[in-house]
Amino acid sequence: MSGVVVIGGTSGIGREFARVRAERGDEVVITGRDTHRTDTVAKEIGARGLALDLARPKGIAAALGEVGTVDHLVIAGIARDENRVTAYDIDAAIHLVTLKLVGYTAVVHALRSRLHDESAIVLFGGQAKERPYPGATTVATVNAGVTGLMRTLAVELAPVRVNAIHPGVVGDSPHWRAKPEQVLAAVRARTPTGRLATVADVVDAVDFLLRNRSVDAVELSVDGGWLLG
Repeated sequence: MSGVVVIGGTSGIGREFARVRAERGDEVVITGRDTHRTDTVAKEIGARGLALDLARPKGIAAALGEVGTVDHLVIAGIARDENRVTAYDIDAAIHLVTLKLVGYTAVVHALRSRLHDESAIVLFGGQAKERPYPGATTVATVNAGVTGLMRTLAVELAPVRVNAIHPGVVGDSPHWRAKPEQVLAAVRARTPTGRLATVADVVDAVDFLLRNRSVDAVELSVDGGWLLG
C-alpha cells in the first residue's frame, strides 16, 4: 500500500489517476479548491479530500499539515488561460504563473519532510511549450517553466525522483470532448498514430513515471506523436 497525494484531483486526469490508485488499495489524498466538491469527489472514489488553492501558496503548508508519509506525489492542478501580448491581462498571467510554478513548488516544500528516498513526484506541464498558439502567451511560458522546475527539484531532492508529463490533446478529457468534432478531427489527422491520447493513456504514463525507479528528470510527452505533425 502506498501513500499517494494528487494535487488537483477533483476532475479530469487527476481524478481518474486518484480513482485508479484508490481502487488498487492505496491511501489516496486529493485536493481541490472547493471544500464541498473535494470532499464529495473523495468519497466517490475512496480517497481523503483536502481543500487548497495553488494560486494562494501561503496557505498550502497549513492545508497539507495532516498528510502522512508520501510515496507518490502528483501535481496535476491547472487553470485554463488565454492571454495575448496584444491584449495582455496581467492579473490573469500572475494567477497562472503563481498557480503552476510557485504553487507547485510550495506543495513540494510543504511535503518535503514526508518524502523518503524511494518517493517519486510527477509534475504536469503541457505541449503548448512546444507548439504555442495565439492566446498561449502565459500557458506556453509556465509549461516551459515546469521543465526547469522538474530539473532543479530532481537535483535538490535526490534520490527522490522528479519527472514531468506533457499531455497533448486528450480527446476524452472534459475540456476536449466538449470541442466540435471538426476540431478534434483536424488534430487527429496530424497525429501519426491516427488517434488522440486518452485519459487512460495519461494515467498509465503517470503511473509509469512514478513506478520505474530508473526514470528521473524525464519529460514524457503523451500525444501519439502529434508534435511531429
